[in-house]
Amino acid sequence: MIYLIFIITIFISIVVYFRIADHYQIIDKPNERSSHTEITIRGGGVIYLVAALLAVIVHPTFWLPILSMFIIGIISFIDDRITLSSKFRLAFHLLAVTLLFYDLGIFTAYPIWLIPVFYIMVIGIINAYNFMDGINGITGVYSVVILGGLQYVNYQVERFIEPDLIWLPIIASIVFLFFNFRVKARCFAGDVGSVTIAFWILLLLIQLMMQTGHLSYLLFLAVYGVDAVLTIIHRLILKQNIFEPHRLHFYQILANEQQWSHRLVSVLYGIIQLIIMVLVILFPAHLALLFIGITLPLALIYILMKPKIMLPAT
Repeated sequence: MIYLIFIITIFISIVVYFRIADHYQIIDKPNERSSHTEITIRGGGVIYLVAALLAVIVHPTFWLPILSMFIIGIISFIDDRITLSSKFRLAFHLLAVTLLFYDLGIFTAYPIWLIPVFYIMVIGIINAYNFMDGINGITGVYSVVILGGLQYVNYQVERFIEPDLIWLPIIASIVFLFFNFRVKARCFAGDVGSVTIAFWILLLLIQLMMQTGHLSYLLFLAVYGVDAVLTIIHRLILKQNIFEPHRLHFYQILANEQQWSHRLVSVLYGIIQLIIMVLVILFPAHLALLFIGITLPLALIYILMKPKIMLPAT
């Protein structure tokens, strides 16, 4: 019954948001770097904040990580509305991650020299997840796959968090996909969506890795990670500003240059990540073997195929 209430509440919330977004013109206008051609409502990912609010109502002991989620989510929503400076956004990202680290006990569990590395990794992953949100369905599908894997681990392998803290973002992702996983999307997640769900997933992954001691669970983000990192390297080689919009991600080449269906590309990324997660769940202690066996083939596919599928003008 409680999950039915969650579904109805989140569904109503996004419908109400559509009315607000229509009134205040919170829209995404396509440009030469976009993978879409029509004006679409932006910020539909605000339902992840609704899910977070429901989470803290049901489990008030999680108020601090949920507060962190609201900090990073709200600043991202504002950035969707009015473009903020990168330094201003970074300050709020640092605050949110600091509160998260404090709640998880990072500052006392690890040597002080490792803390800056953790900051760079977490903030980098959050922004990479945001950069990967460029076609219909990809953020929702990829997030559902990761969260589903985490819930399986939570039930069948190692109980590391209250199940509701995973079910709620799953429900929010499915509701979002109802409006986004279409040929003509009704809404886009916006930074508020991709950044908030990235933060939520990292909260879960860090909690899981700290409890089990298996860093291999970070490979739950392998597909996004390889695409994001190699695309950054590619853009640096081209001497481009890596913080400006572009269409050089592998998934963007498939969707734009090769004219693959957005939904097909999104599902393909999800399936590959699902296969990887099965391997990680089966052999969590084999970090080095998993890392090489997973990231190397993905990197080779990227490096060998991308030049062949890119149009000469790109």
